[in-house]
Amino acid sequence: MLNRYKPYYKDNFRLAYPVVISQLGHTLVGLSDSIVIGHTGEVPLAAVSLGNSIFTVFMVTGIGMSYGLTPLIAQENGRGNRAYCGCLLSQSLLINLVTGLLLCAVIITGSYYIHLLDQPPAVAAQARPFLQFLGISFLPLMVYLSFKQFAEGLGFTRQAMNISIVGNVINVLLGITLVYGLFGLPRMGVIGVGIATLTDRLLMGASMALYVLRARRFKPYLQQFHFRDVSRATIRKILGIGTPVALQYIFEVSAFSGAVVMVGWIGARELAAHQIAISLATMTYMMASGVSAAAGIKSGNHLGAGQFRELRLSAIASYHMVLVLMGAAALVFMLGNTLLPRLYIQEPAVIAIASHLLIIAAFFQLFDGTQVVGLGILRGMGDVKVPTIITLLAYWGLGLPVGYLLGIYLGYGIQGIWWGLLLGLLVASVLLFVRFQVKTKKL
Repeated sequence: MLNRYKPYYKDNFRLAYPVVISQLGHTLVGLSDSIVIGHTGEVPLAAVSLGNSIFTVFMVTGIGMSYGLTPLIAQENGRGNRAYCGCLLSQSLLINLVTGLLLCAVIITGSYYIHLLDQPPAVAAQARPFLQFLGISFLPLMVYLSFKQFAEGLGFTRQAMNISIVGNVINVLLGITLVYGLFGLPRMGVIGVGIATLTDRLLMGASMALYVLRARRFKPYLQQFHFRDVSRATIRKILGIGTPVALQYIFEVSAFSGAVVMVGWIGARELAAHQIAISLATMTYMMASGVSAAAGIKSGNHLGAGQFRELRLSAIASYHMVLVLMGAAALVFMLGNTLLPRLYIQEPAVIAIASHLLIIAAFFQLFDGTQVVGLGILRGMGDVKVPTIITLLAYWGLGLPVGYLLGIYLGYGIQGIWWGLLLGLLVASVLLFVRFQVKTKKL
């Protein structure tokens, strides 16, 4: 087996590891926010948890919309149709900017109604301005994603990784400075975290756009990059993939965000513990989604070139890679379940709750990894409608209702909610793998 898949491991790894790091950058923004603010108390940490959980639903919607570009670029590149890639980029950028404006307005408007989620008043009050800064940051985030997905669809993945690393360093340093009032500045608390995140995303959006537009390697692909025409056929093609992908992300992430609301009904201490565990689990998920993105790019390339045997072997190699990655993550969660929460907070009660949640998170790592890779492979093949239905049934048909039943109705608390989420991931993972087997064996 090793000899059979070894070339694909190498090829996929070269493409995947920069995507893993750049995808991880999205999560590290929230993770660094939590670590920076966590040492100021459980209420600010819970406020950042609530704000990030709400924003994440919108962020993955934007990521999903931007993913409508990547498989199309990969397929056209596989066919040798370079000039059309520029047209795809310009129309995708228009879609993403309109999406960004709409969702920015929804986030800022919705922040004034955050108290309706029945959260602790002190938590809601601090979450409101933080969420508003995140809403403003949505526009530069969509610019960054547009050019990032274009470059990655062509197989150029390292620059987004480098920009993500630098951006996160800036976010941490600026966050610490503003939160704790260093260098004579006033202590801003949660608002300081929001300003740091906005600054980070402004710089990342500008850097990624300049890289793509100025680099010589992209010149052959940008011949049709202009805004003189609005190509309805191209927009429909991008939306035909981007909208279902956005829905896939929404169904999964909104289920986890719905879990945050249920946890908030229990108390601020549980909400702070949930933020610790979910931020770590989200970090490993984003790493797996990097493998998924690379798998989607390779699937699109092979499909465009008519290389169906290579498509299947490359996809299976991606499954192997994510199993190893998430298996290692599960071991880290199990062995470090009491140590990892101490990176965030020193409250013994919060640490005790978070340590139990990390054990459950360890169980669902393999399912989380394989379901996201399955989605990536099918996305690269242009198969998005059935996977969207699968995610809806798995997370909203099973995961969230079972979490409510166990956690709230039967009184098992936050752990019951998390076991419900695990069930959703398990069902999604199995059904998406079956879908992959059926589609690729037909090819």
